[in-house]
Amino acid sequence: MINISKLYCGREGESDALRYSAADSSAVAPVLRSFSEEGLAKANSSGPVVVYNCTSKCNLKCLHCYSFSQTSRCDDELNTAEAKKLLSQLAEVNCPVVLFSGGEPLLREDLFGLLAEAKRLDLRTVISTNGTLIDSAAADKLAQAGVSYAGVSIDGDEKFHDQFRASKGSFKAAVMGIENCQKAGIKTGLRFTITKSNASQIPFVFELAASIGSRRVCFYHLIRTGRAKKLNGQILTSQQTRQAVDTIIEKTDECVRKNLIDEVLTVGNHADGPFLLIKLKEFSHRRYGDVFSPQACLGVIEECQKLLTLHGGNKTGEKIACVTWDGSVHPDQFWRNYSLGSIRDKTFRQIWANEDEPVLKKLRNKSEFADKRCLKCKWFDLCRGNFRFLNSLSSSENWFNEPSCYLTDQEIT
Repeated sequence: MINISKLYCGREGESDALRYSAADSSAVAPVLRSFSEEGLAKANSSGPVVVYNCTSKCNLKCLHCYSFSQTSRCDDELNTAEAKKLLSQLAEVNCPVVLFSGGEPLLREDLFGLLAEAKRLDLRTVISTNGTLIDSAAADKLAQAGVSYAGVSIDGDEKFHDQFRASKGSFKAAVMGIENCQKAGIKTGLRFTITKSNASQIPFVFELAASIGSRRVCFYHLIRTGRAKKLNGQILTSQQTRQAVDTIIEKTDECVRKNLIDEVLTVGNHADGPFLLIKLKEFSHRRYGDVFSPQACLGVIEECQKLLTLHGGNKTGEKIACVTWDGSVHPDQFWRNYSLGSIRDKTFRQIWANEDEPVLKKLRNKSEFADKRCLKCKWFDLCRGNFRFLNSLSSSENWFNEPSCYLTDQEIT
C-alpha cells in the first residue's frame, strides 16, 4: 500500500507505524517521531497481515471479483473448529491484522463467533465487505466482536456501481451499511478498483467519502485474477494509469487541506511510490515554496523518499499472506492460482517459514529474481516490482510484472 495522504500531504495515518517499521528505525527517527517505541517494536516483530477469505459465498456477482465467489457455499470450506485453529496459528506468528473477506464474509454463518475468537486471541480484525448486508443489528454485532474497521467496496456512482455488481440497489445498500457501521462506532473506508470504465469516477469517490464521513479511501489497481481474468479490455494503458494516479494525488491534496479525509492509499502497483516521489519533486516549489525555503523543500522530498525506502515496496509473500476458505495459503489475495500449502496439512508457521518453497524464495530475494527491467531501475529499493505469475506454473518464464510498470525508461534510469 502506498499512503498518498502521508507521503504527499504529511497527514499521519493509523497504520503508519506498521507500514514504515524496520529492523533499524533509528535511521529515520525524525520521520517516525510520532510513533511510540512500543508500537514500533510490535510492528518490527510482527508476522504478515493475513487476508482470510472465510467463505466463497456472495450475494453479488461483481465483474472484477478476484476470488471467483459464487451464490452457494463451497463444500470444502473450513469448518468452525478448523477456522478457530487457523486463528490461533495466526496469533502464534504475531499477525498484526486479520482481514476477513470472501466472497461476502457476512454470509458465513459462524462469522461473529470467529470474530469473537479472534478478539479473545488479541488479534486485530477488520472486514472487507460489499456492505449490503450490514443492517444496524449486524453493525452492532461486528462492533461487539471487536471489528475495528470496515472497508466497503464502491465502484462509482449508483448507476455504474449497480451495473458493475450486477445487482440493482446494491449502491444504496452499501452506503446504508457504511452509515450503520459508523453509528455502531466502527471506522469505515471506501475500496475502489480502477478500470477503464470507472477511472473517470475517481473524483466522485472522494466526494462520496466526504459526504458520508468515511475518512479513508483505498484505490486498487486491477489484477487479472478470478473473474477479472476476463477483463483484459478494462486494463488501463500506462498513460491512463498515470492520469488516474495524478487525479488521486490531486484530490487527496485537496481533501486533506479541507480536512475532509484522513487517509488515501493505492494498492497493487508499487510503481505508485516512485511516481509519487517524481511528482513531489516536480511540484514541491508549488506546494511548499510559499512556506519553506528551497532547502526545506528538499528536506520534505528526502523524508518522503526515506519513508518509501523504509516501507520497502512490494511485500507480497513477506508481510502479506492470504488463506482461502479451504485452508490454502497464498502469497497474497490475488494469487489464487498457486498454493503454498494447506493449513489442513501443516501449520501456518510451517508453510510461511518454508525456505525451500520456490515461489516464496523468489518473492523474498527479489534483488536476484525480479524482472530484468526492475533490476535496472533506480527506484528498485522502494518499489521492488509487482512480480507474479497468473497461471499455475511457477517456472521462470511465467513471471512478469502484474500490474505492469507505467514509469518511462527515462524515469527509471
